[in-house]
Amino acid sequence: MSEWTSAVGAPQLARLLGSQRATDAVPAPAGRRVAAYRALADGIRLLILEGRVPVAARVPAERELAAALAVSRTTVAAAYEALRGEGFLASRRGSGSWTAVPAGNPLPTRGLEPLPPEAAGSVIDLGCAALPAPEPWLTRAVAGAMEALPPYAHTHGDYPAGLPALRQALADRYSARGIPTRPEQIMVTTGAMGAVAAICRLMVRPGERVAVESPSYANVLQLMREAGTRLVPVAMADGLRGWDIAGWRQVLRDAAPRMAYVVADFHNPTGALAPDEQRRELVAAARSAGTVLVVDETMADLPLEPGASMPAPVCSHDPAGSSVITLGSASKAFWGGLRIGWVRATPDVIRSLVAARAYADLGTPVIDQLAVNWLLGNGGWEEAVALRRASALENRDALVAAVQRHLPDWEFTVPRGGLTLWVRTGGLSGSRIAQAGERLGVRVPSGPRFGIDGAFEGYVRLPFTVRGAVAEEAAARLAAAARLVADGVGAEVEVPRLFVA
Repeated sequence: MSEWTSAVGAPQLARLLGSQRATDAVPAPAGRRVAAYRALADGIRLLILEGRVPVAARVPAERELAAALAVSRTTVAAAYEALRGEGFLASRRGSGSWTAVPAGNPLPTRGLEPLPPEAAGSVIDLGCAALPAPEPWLTRAVAGAMEALPPYAHTHGDYPAGLPALRQALADRYSARGIPTRPEQIMVTTGAMGAVAAICRLMVRPGERVAVESPSYANVLQLMREAGTRLVPVAMADGLRGWDIAGWRQVLRDAAPRMAYVVADFHNPTGALAPDEQRRELVAAARSAGTVLVVDETMADLPLEPGASMPAPVCSHDPAGSSVITLGSASKAFWGGLRIGWVRATPDVIRSLVAARAYADLGTPVIDQLAVNWLLGNGGWEEAVALRRASALENRDALVAAVQRHLPDWEFTVPRGGLTLWVRTGGLSGSRIAQAGERLGVRVPSGPRFGIDGAFEGYVRLPFTVRGAVAEEAAARLAAAARLVADGVGAEVEVPRLFVA
């Protein structure tokens, strides 16, 4: 088996190189002209580091790229050789060449767990995109759950598919969104991660390919790595324009992944919202390739702009239910401490997931399920989520303003929903900024945590979890960290005391 998992064609690579802005290019020393091969190598290297060309993507043959760029084959050959020498390209006779990152790269790729609240101290923790519970709704939901508990307390308490009442309530919500759904199409899980883990155990064997957006949610990427899957990255469209459908068609055709994992609604980390046409086209492409499309809807309840309309759910384009499995969660829209997720799929898939659950966690806590069921049945869900949206919107606007004041050369597009801002760090290493920031009292995840094998080194993710003076202080500390990185300082400094309560 070859080492590459996707391919980038010569016209596509030429287009990507042509779209690089002047500010992206590596400047030449004063008075010296950069050789053509060196400029080409630098351009390809930047595309790899920023994730616009995935790692492990097969690159065009020298002759094909030379024709697409209207340069000599010697120029392309020299550029490829330079990239091989720097560790950004690997080759094998008979298999061609594919993109890579330097061996022994220490950049982080694992997820970033939140600090325990009692351990945070003076550190501003921007590692976790989660907000406090929207009270008084959590307290009311737990009280309602306790009132409903007695009949369940007389049972064994194990409900591998979920409480029947909650399955019905979730099915009713899908039906209300125009997706007719029966309770037997729902399985309740322990959070969205529990849903992804269950689907992976059922659908994918070690060594099989799974296509993922690039960038994608860090914890899901790590879960899939540890499951032994071969991740095939597909670059997102530039800006917040959703998916690159042409790229998806090519990967689904060439790599034939068993499964694909996507976030259509306020994508984590970029905040992109895939429009209706892209959803329809991706479902059609997955159906044609025989790929199971797993759609994560954990952010679907979080449009932040007043009066904003949402595209139809991805599963609405798969009426037979043969190509799309949908998962959702209460953790982002309501509260991270309420670990309730769910899977919507065909009844036979749900039966298989439930049967396999005996080897995992047997079921989801009953009281948590009753709390979510109370919210859905008593009107509390919509009111609580409205509070969540208002809080996230205020946080978003405060964070955006603070970053623009303190870090005017950092680039981002403000998303219309979700909980995260994907920020380009002005040509500096996101990993080094994260390291320096932690010593300065602000904790952020760097871009490579959301990519495959070191991509997105020039990014950090900032969640909408702080506002006011705390947002201002977080941006100030990030600016101080960026200055240390720009100056090449080791950032061995004392953590300052937070000046706000």
